[in-house]
Amino acid sequence: MPIPLIVQAATEGLSSIPYAYPVLKTLACLAVVALLKFYFGGARNRSDRVMHSKVVMVTGGTSGIGASIVYELASRGAQIILLTQHAPSDVFLVDYIQDLRKSTNNQLIYAEQVDLTSLHSVRTFATKWVDNVPPRRLDMIILCANTLTPARSPRRITEDGLDEEWQVNYLANFHLLSILSPALRAQPPDRDVRVIFSTCSSYIGAKMDFNQTEGTAAKEDKPAKPKPQAGSSSKQTKKKEKKDKSTMYGMTKLALMVFAQAFQKHLSSNKPQDQPMNAKVLIVDPGFSRTPGMRRWLTGGTLWGLLLYLLTWPLWWLILKSPQQGAQSFLYAAMDARFGRGSNTGGCLIKECREIDFLRDEVKDEKVAKELWEFSEKQIQTKEKEAAVRRAQAKKEKEKEQAATKDSNNNSDNSASSSAAKSQTPGSRRSRKANK
Repeated sequence: MPIPLIVQAATEGLSSIPYAYPVLKTLACLAVVALLKFYFGGARNRSDRVMHSKVVMVTGGTSGIGASIVYELASRGAQIILLTQHAPSDVFLVDYIQDLRKSTNNQLIYAEQVDLTSLHSVRTFATKWVDNVPPRRLDMIILCANTLTPARSPRRITEDGLDEEWQVNYLANFHLLSILSPALRAQPPDRDVRVIFSTCSSYIGAKMDFNQTEGTAAKEDKPAKPKPQAGSSSKQTKKKEKKDKSTMYGMTKLALMVFAQAFQKHLSSNKPQDQPMNAKVLIVDPGFSRTPGMRRWLTGGTLWGLLLYLLTWPLWWLILKSPQQGAQSFLYAAMDARFGRGSNTGGCLIKECREIDFLRDEVKDEKVAKELWEFSEKQIQTKEKEAAVRRAQAKKEKEKEQAATKDSNNNSDNSASSSAAKSQTPGSRRSRKANK
């Protein structure tokens, strides 16, 4: 059928074919949309690796890019350990794991409760994992957990008194890997071990300001009216607060990348010269994807923002990657052979399934890394001591309440027995039994 139409168009012209021009315009528009979608979709992972018997630990693996990574690795036979803030008995988590086991035909998928907003929860899991003889097998750690506070939302503080973005995006990862580093270094030299970090291009314009990490500024959620100053206004104050929130996310990514470089050197130190460097630290920038965090940031955490997002959804569908497309660079870092045992590619940045250069000199600055490492250790030590004191006080208060409840119950029983004794009349059968 197309051949007669082509012949007719060539001999008699397009005007002789009904609806020829509208059809051609529609096809041209569809072709442009398809090309743009292919371009914004990014590169595809062409690498492959046998993942059977591999033990992979994943944070943020229940939604977004992390869920796509878990599905792909589990489909290839890897044993997955999901680190989630929910208890393994949570109904949502149980259903999610059951569906994942069924869809991937892999029963080696488990969950462990690790709340990244609690340093105590991170230490409890990590010390439990490390305290094992012989050391447990651990081939890969993928850190996908991430949080971003919209500009219009109030600043959120964790139970440890820290900014939530700082603790979830950076400090909890530092704490987890610092404790698990003996388990990584104890792996046999013939085993390919990889630690994969997640970053974002926001690190390019970030600044290191450790004063913003403390949650003592929780009053910023409901700030008191400042005293009038020359050249100051409420609009400037709001702009400053929004700027602090936006720079905090970028600072967490910059700190994470600096720590990744330092952690690679930490894993490679004290290695015998005859043994290859089997542990690799890789940093992945997945690009902009339609994840729950991205939607929350675009909507600003408001209903009006959600309505605007729904109205403009075709635009976001076109220019933003799907979670499956965003996971391609992670899969490339997890499976490509050039990052395998014996190579010297640790600490590199991967984007669009290829290695790129860092755009900030601080990432490889040893002085900055040392300062960040010392500050992180000191902050964790301080916050864990404060949390231990709070838990001890809460335990004492609970014991006091239990003792008070027990005493009140005993007093009520004694008063009931005494009132019953007083109610006995002389010469009654009950009083005579009591006298006997």
